[in-house]
Amino acid sequence: MTSIILYCRPGFEKECGAEIQEKASWNEIFGYLQLTKNEGLVYFHLNNPEDGEVLMKNIPLRRLIFARDWFVTVTDKIDLPDYNRVEAITEVLGNEWQYADLRMEMLDTNEGKELSKFCRKLSVPLRQSLRKHKILTEKGNNDGAILHGLFLSGKEAIFGFSLADNSSVYTMGIPRLKFPSASPSRSTLKLDEAFLHFVPRDEWDERLTSGLNAVDLGAAPGGWTYQLVRRGMMVTAIDNGAMAESLMDTGQVKHRMMDGFKYIPMKRNVHWLVCDMIEKPQRVAKLMAEWLLNGYCKEAIFNLKLPMKGRYQEVTNDLQIIKDAFSEHQVKYELYAKHLYYDREEITVHARLLSPPPLKAE
Repeated sequence: MTSIILYCRPGFEKECGAEIQEKASWNEIFGYLQLTKNEGLVYFHLNNPEDGEVLMKNIPLRRLIFARDWFVTVTDKIDLPDYNRVEAITEVLGNEWQYADLRMEMLDTNEGKELSKFCRKLSVPLRQSLRKHKILTEKGNNDGAILHGLFLSGKEAIFGFSLADNSSVYTMGIPRLKFPSASPSRSTLKLDEAFLHFVPRDEWDERLTSGLNAVDLGAAPGGWTYQLVRRGMMVTAIDNGAMAESLMDTGQVKHRMMDGFKYIPMKRNVHWLVCDMIEKPQRVAKLMAEWLLNGYCKEAIFNLKLPMKGRYQEVTNDLQIIKDAFSEHQVKYELYAKHLYYDREEITVHARLLSPPPLKAE
């Protein structure tokens, strides 16, 4: 049976499944879900096998909030022999299709991580064999489909493909970022990943350059401020708590001890607003929309905290608050949300207006 396999954060399989099923139905594509809690994997079994590639072409991965990466299956579960695994996989795949790259993948669980060494060892001879049989293109030819090998154990695997222009640039959608020792908190990795995810690299010189002004709401002790400072920005940090002295010593940070919901910038020269406040997501969503509509900032990256139950519906409702505010004022906008790898019980949202803000700051 042809299926869409989606990777997500373990514990969020229900939300990931609900989202793909909803988006697929909008495209008149139907099937049923199979998932196991805390496995970080969702199977969407398709009623029509031909719908897999159609779905991949019609739904941008970046529009899926809870899916890190995905692929369409081309095999069922393969039972791998104890010996000659490479030959067995090559034979099953045949040479009907050709792929630009191979990704060796496993579950994002403790059991799955134990397979990483096995997959690394197998990848070299498998690549060689697939290239020999013209299943993989030659090195350097990265255009086309990506072949995914999901190893459930050393004896069982599933193979499938994704489209190179509609899949994550990272294996299983997981960037491996190094925690900077100079940062005052591990939350810094959330904003680092957000910039990597939401801002194209060819636009960094314009949108993530030194000299820009930024505001960090709920800044203390400075994990997110650190990411702004290291990119050369001038930051106004808003929080009743103390900021790390190392950040204050840079001369790039002004600390205002006040409630993030009450701060209003004196000038309209802020490019980035970032916010990771522990607050009701509805309040944060409304505040972010107000900042953008009033022209207080040009772009915003913020986290929306999730409840224990009804998380997908909560996310949908919170994003709709922002969409409704923008639609009311008839502005063009860009709005993306993602449950990033370094997020936990929250999603990260990026928003910016693509037309002038309609309101005047008081």
